[in-house]
Amino acid sequence: MGNNMDLEYEMFCYQCEQTAGGKGCTKQGVCGKTAEIANLQDLLVFQIKGISCYAKEMIERGEYIDKSIVILIENILFTTLTNVNFDASVHVELLKETQKVKESLRNHVGEIHNNTAQATYNLPDTKTDMLKDAPLAGIMYDNALDPDIRSLRQTIVYGVKGISAYGHQARSLGYYSDQVDNFYILALEAVTDDKLSVEELIRWTMRIGEMAIEVMKKLDEANTNTYKNPTPHKVNVNIRKGPFIIVSGHDLKDLEMLLIQTKGKGINIYTHGEMIPSHGYPNLKKYPHLVGNFGGAWQDQQKQFDNLPGCILMTTNCLMKPRESYKDRIYSTNVVGWDGVKHIKKDEDGEKDFSEIIQQALELGGFLEDEEPHEILVGFGHHATLSYAEKIVEAVKSGELRHFFLIGGCDGARPGATALADAFQTDVNGLPLSLIVSWYEQKAVADLLALLSLGIKSIYLGPSLPAFLSPNVLQYLVDTFDIRAISTAEDDIKTCLKQSIA
Repeated sequence: MGNNMDLEYEMFCYQCEQTAGGKGCTKQGVCGKTAEIANLQDLLVFQIKGISCYAKEMIERGEYIDKSIVILIENILFTTLTNVNFDASVHVELLKETQKVKESLRNHVGEIHNNTAQATYNLPDTKTDMLKDAPLAGIMYDNALDPDIRSLRQTIVYGVKGISAYGHQARSLGYYSDQVDNFYILALEAVTDDKLSVEELIRWTMRIGEMAIEVMKKLDEANTNTYKNPTPHKVNVNIRKGPFIIVSGHDLKDLEMLLIQTKGKGINIYTHGEMIPSHGYPNLKKYPHLVGNFGGAWQDQQKQFDNLPGCILMTTNCLMKPRESYKDRIYSTNVVGWDGVKHIKKDEDGEKDFSEIIQQALELGGFLEDEEPHEILVGFGHHATLSYAEKIVEAVKSGELRHFFLIGGCDGARPGATALADAFQTDVNGLPLSLIVSWYEQKAVADLLALLSLGIKSIYLGPSLPAFLSPNVLQYLVDTFDIRAISTAEDDIKTCLKQSIA
């Protein structure tokens, strides 16, 4: 049925930097998602918009929103983020849950002010009928919609998706922000409101940035309270002899649970991709079997995981279509999923049993010999960096340091530069600092909006500009924040070095 649906239904998605032709994927996503998955994801977002129309009424009445509803919204936002979940059965189950929640809220709230199509829609029972309805949830369904309105609505949705990724990680450690939880609802309702003008939607977009900062603060609090402030630490990026498990994604709680369960079993644990900063946290690097980092960029995983004699655990996003050569030894957890990939669920207490992946790793045997160690330095979080603020200021004033470059990946841009600006007694735009944001997916959208909400200007964005930004919206960002497209490294460096302290 899935393959038939892929042929019968088209899709439209332009939420990531890799989107086909820089315009939109219409047959299959560059990320690997099928038209079936894309349509089910459109419908999921449509449903949580409807839920939010009712939940907003409760917020305005001063009523408590049960956290289970917030968690469902957050999980769906994260599930539909790029490279997270490709399992149709998971999407269908989530859709059925959204309908139950919507009906419950509808019965509780009664009449609402914004009685949108998202609020009134009732989900059918079967996947076939769901897919038939999916076009009404599509980005381009309303051909008459003002392109700037569409652009801003999608920017808001993608920003909220990015926030959800950070919120999900913080919540796994028991931390959350009521302000952010309510914002999911308020923002999703706002993008259904036909009365909102371009100017009002721009204000909502800037609020996304404010909430991104709030959720990053909460995640930082969760990580540093649980695992202590990161400190500089050398990480081996070459392999060691013996059985192993590679942990990819971002979830520190999963890594910790796996480290505890593999203690003393002779299994080496490697981080992968964007999990590498975990080596800087004292309460994680204390485990001697956290031996290093495997591979390079996460998008090279299909080649690097090919025929591995060990196992892989995908904890958050960054999953690409597993090759048959390792599909039997890759596991997913949390909201991550791929049809046919084994999934590890948590119990009622939030704990997970990793015994199956541990046993398979032992059976596979791992690498046969050590490679010559090669170490890189990690662990320069804001706490460690700012401890050198006085020396940094002196180095700049003496001419030893001429310029700072902050290179942000898909979730690497942080607004911590404002603290450094305080040390220089200037604002962040007065620093000899250039920010180059290489965006890929929706966490980077949240990061960019966070930086803009702080008033930071002259950010270099690339490698290509987001397809969901209409010409007018893009021009607004250029005029207001001096957003610049990345060109060549040589030309951009020359431009950046013209900056000086005001």
